[in-house]
Amino acid sequence: MRYDFDKLIDRRGTNAVKWNVEPGELPMWVADMDFMTAPAVTEAVRARAAHGIWGYTALPDAWYDAYIGWWRDRHGLAMERDWLLFATGIVPAIGSVVRRLTAPGEKVLIQSPVYNCFFSAVTDSGRQVKDCPLEYNGRTRTYSIDFHKLDVALSDPAVRLMLLCNPHNPTGNIWDKAALAHIGMLCARHGVTVLSDEIHCDVTDPGADYVPFASVSEECRDMSVTFIAPTKAFNLAGLKTAAVAVPNRALRDRVQGALHADGVSDVGAFAVDAAVAAFTEGGPWLDEMRAYVAQSKRCVEEFLAKELPQVRTVPSQATYLLWLDCSALLGDKGDLARYLREHTGLFLNAGEMYGDRGRDFLRMNLGCPRALVRDGLDRLARGVRAWEEENQT
Repeated sequence: MRYDFDKLIDRRGTNAVKWNVEPGELPMWVADMDFMTAPAVTEAVRARAAHGIWGYTALPDAWYDAYIGWWRDRHGLAMERDWLLFATGIVPAIGSVVRRLTAPGEKVLIQSPVYNCFFSAVTDSGRQVKDCPLEYNGRTRTYSIDFHKLDVALSDPAVRLMLLCNPHNPTGNIWDKAALAHIGMLCARHGVTVLSDEIHCDVTDPGADYVPFASVSEECRDMSVTFIAPTKAFNLAGLKTAAVAVPNRALRDRVQGALHADGVSDVGAFAVDAAVAAFTEGGPWLDEMRAYVAQSKRCVEEFLAKELPQVRTVPSQATYLLWLDCSALLGDKGDLARYLREHTGLFLNAGEMYGDRGRDFLRMNLGCPRALVRDGLDRLARGVRAWEEENQT
């Protein structure tokens, strides 16, 4: 490999949220990688820093061209320059759009288990969550959409928006074109606008293709607001750089007004240069990182099958996150997550934070060197065995 993803980098003492933990603890929770980003991004940020003046920043043509070229070449979506709006982050942008496109008390549909900030983006805005949970098959460990239930949920006249997670966090699902087209058809039938969070779209397993919601049909394109960024793929969350793509002119005017009103559209000097470098020069690094993470997933699957068969992985096609089915274990799994941290130092996400349908699960972050993955697995096995002994007495 051209890039070294096995290198251990000490992030303690750098104000890293992920590593703001006690000595001896191993954080494998928040979606933040422990890999040094693509060299081209580092060089771009270093060059911008060397200038020494970082004042108010305008969006150059290169920013638009980078997004357009990346989505055209990587994902087969022909975006237009006018579609693209800068945002400091996807979560604040979603909140702004929710507030602008709905009235207080109206509802936003989600499909749990799903990214926890979907819940807060809705409730913190004074709106209501309408949950239409994904269907889980415990035998095959796969998730699917019950489109009859989705149709019924969307028929609620108070539902004005649907928050789509594509690819899906935390399950690692990639929704295919047929599923996305069905979602679009139902939302169009009920006059519901789709907000599609596609931040994990570039972190797919080799050979697995993500389908942008807006690429499925003219209907999907014109009813959608898509949130995209280099931040998950290139680990740039601290640079506050993202984009919102809105093909429909009238809808785009409303979204742009929301981002401006909430101060979410202020452009950062480093945010621009980092995004341009990532999308124009970061492809080789990203492809090696994807292959590395996919192999880590296989390592986890093999370890659990041999050493801890009572914990099962949900097959994942995307993200560097792994969704662990702990339904065979006794006791409350939120308590299990706390037990693991207290007794082994392993810090995982309790599945309950992604909705009630996540209560039997834990989420593990594999965006780290393989040595940390192996350490995490050893801690997990040791902790689960001790947990089972205590719960069986």
